[in-house]
Formats: sequence, C-alpha cells, structure tokens
Amino acid sequence: MALSALTCRSLVKTFNNTRALDGLDLTVEPGTIFGLLGPNGSGKTTTIRTSLGIYRPDGGSVEILGSRDPLAVRRRTGYLPEERGLYPKMKLGEQLAFLASIRGLSAAESGRRAASWLERLELAPRSQSLTRELSKGMQQKVQFAAAVIHEPELVVLDEPFSGLDPINSRLLKDLIVEQRARGTTVILSTHRMEEVEAMCESICLIHHGRVVLSGPLKDIKARFGRNTIVVEHGGGPGLLHGIPGVQACDDGGREARLRLEPTAHPQRVMRAVLERVEVSSIRLDEPHIEDIYLETIGTSKMSSEMRT
Repeated sequence: MALSALTCRSLVKTFNNTRALDGLDLTVEPGTIFGLLGPNGSGKTTTIRTSLGIYRPDGGSVEILGSRDPLAVRRRTGYLPEERGLYPKMKLGEQLAFLASIRGLSAAESGRRAASWLERLELAPRSQSLTRELSKGMQQKVQFAAAVIHEPELVVLDEPFSGLDPINSRLLKDLIVEQRARGTTVILSTHRMEEVEAMCESICLIHHGRVVLSGPLKDIKARFGRNTIVVEHGGGPGLLHGIPGVQACDDGGREARLRLEPTAHPQRVMRAVLERVEVSSIRLDEPHIEDIYLETIGTSKMSSEMRT
C-alpha cells in the first residue's frame, strides 16, 4: 500500500493564545486532487504552512511524502501561496528560471523549462517584462508555473484562481488536472466550490481549526442523500420561496435548487412547484458541495456556540 502524500495527526498551532489548529487530523492519498475547504479564518492556510514546514507545530505531527521533516523534502513539493510572492523588479523569464534553479534544476534546464511554461501560459511575448508590469492574472499564472516547474510529487495551491478571468481559470483548471494525470498529488484550497465539485476526489472541511467533514466526495454526497430538487423554469426569480418542506431555496429565475427538510416528501414539494411555475424540467438530485458546505458550517457554528 502506498504511503499517504500527507498525514497530519492531532495537529496544534497557536498564535498569541489563539488556537488556529485544534487537534487536526488529515490524510491526503497520493495521486489525487484533494480539496481543503473552510471559511476565512478556519485554519486552512495554517494547515498548509505547518504541513510544509513554514510553521512549526505546537503539538501533533506531520508526515509528508514519507518524511517527518517537511524541509527535508521541500524540493519534492511545490507551493502557490495565496499572497503573491514574486520579485517585482525581475524580468519574467529570468524570474521563472531563477525559481526553478533554487528547486535544484541546472541553469540550462531551468531556462528551458521557464521558456516552455511561458509558451504554455501564453506569456512568452512578455518574457522581458518586469513582474510589476504584469496584471494580477498574469502574475497568478506565473506563480502557478513556479510551483510546478520542478515537477514536484506534491503541489499545494492556495486560492489558485484568484485574479483570473474565465478563460484563464479554464486554462489553470486544465493544467491542474494535467498535474494529476502525471501522478502529482494536488492539494487545492479554494472558495470556488464549482472547481472543487469538478476536480476533487476527496475533501476536508475545516472550521475553527478542527475537521468537521472529510472523505471521498462521492461518499459525502451519498451520506447527505438525494435531498435537492432541481427545477428549470421561466417564471422569474423568487417564485419558489416559502414552499412547505423546503429548507433552503436558491432561485435565480431560470434554475432553482430546493434543499429539502429531512422529513419532507419530495413528491409533495414537486407538486407545489408545478402549481407555482411552468416547468421545463424537474428532478431529485444530490446536493452540490456548496450546499453541503453551508449546511455543515452552519451546524458546526451552532455546536461551537452551544459549547461556549
């Protein structure tokens, strides 16, 4: 059995008497795309930085790529931080080659890979531009290339779609899937739930430094059951709010998603929908990961408030 790419056991990290990680347990299987989710301030970035050896844990342990010392395997990992960390006064081509060289590549190989990545990212014409002259989206693409240019076994991407338009978001998504295809383990931390839905095989949802939900995405969806009615209609927004048995309604006017209460009868809810709007299609479906996220965080928040 292959070792996990990352294992955190009872991980604790404290800043100024605030416990950012509170006994966190996490396992990332090799060769997968793993979603690390949670609201702002939940501990995602602290988990990443502690796992990579940027922070030292105050308790628990980290094992990454078979090593208890994250710094010993740093050349086998890649990291795209949420904050841009490029040198603003360096030329783009020189900078990417430099970042490859400090990961252990020769000067010739660093230059070759830098040129290749700039071509793939459609940035070759800007190779002599200073980094500060690039748009935020361009800088984000450069940081992604810097994270994977040395072909790491594990790459961690913290909000990789930040600043990207839909075209470049699709390009980056394709490149992430390509990394997975070549055997790289990808840890993806993002608020873009549609990307998690499309790419991640497993997820971990963190809240207040603790894991509140984790496992293969298909198993998590099965656990929540087929509890969502999806309706395509042309009646306009807001017409499906207030139906008995519906816990939450997201109705944009063309498609509505109605999350059912645990005791609701789907057929009764469907009949109520048909009485209100003209329907193009209607079906009972699994919840989106965004629905699961919101429901779980809400439950976790209530539990936390009850403890305090």
